[in-house]
Amino acid sequence: MLQTPLKMCSVKLVDCRNLIEKTVSTSKEQLKSFSCATCGKTFSKQGNLMRHKIIHTKPKPKHFTCGRCNTSFPTAEERRLHSKEHSGKKEFHCEQFHLKTHGEKSFHCSECDKCFSTKGSLDAHKRIHTGERPYKCPHCEKSYNHGSHLKTHVRLHTNERPYQCSECGKTFTNSSCLKSHQKIHSDEKPYQCKHCDKRFRQTSSLNNHERTHTGEKPYLCSYCGKSFSNQTHFKEHQRIHTGEKPYHCGVCGKSFSKFDTLQKHKRIHTGERPFKCSQCDKTFARSDVLKVHQRVHTVHQRVHTGEKTYSCSICGERFAYLGSFQTHQNKHAKEQTRAHILAATAEPFRKMVATEA
Repeated sequence: MLQTPLKMCSVKLVDCRNLIEKTVSTSKEQLKSFSCATCGKTFSKQGNLMRHKIIHTKPKPKHFTCGRCNTSFPTAEERRLHSKEHSGKKEFHCEQFHLKTHGEKSFHCSECDKCFSTKGSLDAHKRIHTGERPYKCPHCEKSYNHGSHLKTHVRLHTNERPYQCSECGKTFTNSSCLKSHQKIHSDEKPYQCKHCDKRFRQTSSLNNHERTHTGEKPYLCSYCGKSFSNQTHFKEHQRIHTGEKPYHCGVCGKSFSKFDTLQKHKRIHTGERPFKCSQCDKTFARSDVLKVHQRVHTVHQRVHTGEKTYSCSICGERFAYLGSFQTHQNKHAKEQTRAHILAATAEPFRKMVATEA
């Protein structure tokens, strides 16, 4: 039955799916009555045309590039099919170009009318509607609707970070985090806050910042009702309730709920002390310990300068040291408590005298 499409042309294809999809594409070519005014591309449904128009108004989507010939593809599946081109085995023929070149997406979702180039991409998309999550983590109870998402998640358990920044050496679990990080090394900040003059390298940073102006806190904890403006802080908070500790030390096996806590812990094993005191050259593994240490120099300097930075709001007396200031405030607190007790004790006698009079 495939003899007719085989005679249509002479260009070879690697995957039989390309040939089948090409046949469907050709038969529907005459049904395209909706045309894009920007690029001239035509579609058989108005909904498909509307979704296509977004391409001209939004930033270009992420591309997957072939490592051999640098050709870019909109999905990893299309790059995989293309990579077979380099193997040299071509069994299926087409007259014009590969179906991917024609641009027609012949696999339609019956739920939302989205279109896909391959059946595999359609099947993966359908899991959004069905809620199916067949990819289960072997280390915890989490599951995912896409294999690539599970692969990225598992790296949290194994501490595998295969993507490294060429500028600073920092490593990441996935390529998108690496690309996002690399913008730090660039001076470009294309995203500006509409409420103030601040600019940002990423839209996520801009969105988080703008919520400081609007007061919006869209992330609501279902356990305690607390809300957050930042998704990262929200996820960290949820682990308090779930007890989840996805970050594991590769040396001793200890687990942590936050990645930065794991990084601090690792310094116990490596002996790294990156935080250096500018006054005495002492080094520390944690920044908060450095801050506590620096107070030693600050307090000592006040001996020579006579500076008294702590002022009592009740009597106005000033102190050079926090400990002395707190001791002084406790005296006022005790005096106030004593005065309240005396007032409460004297009140019945005051009422008795008033009644007798």
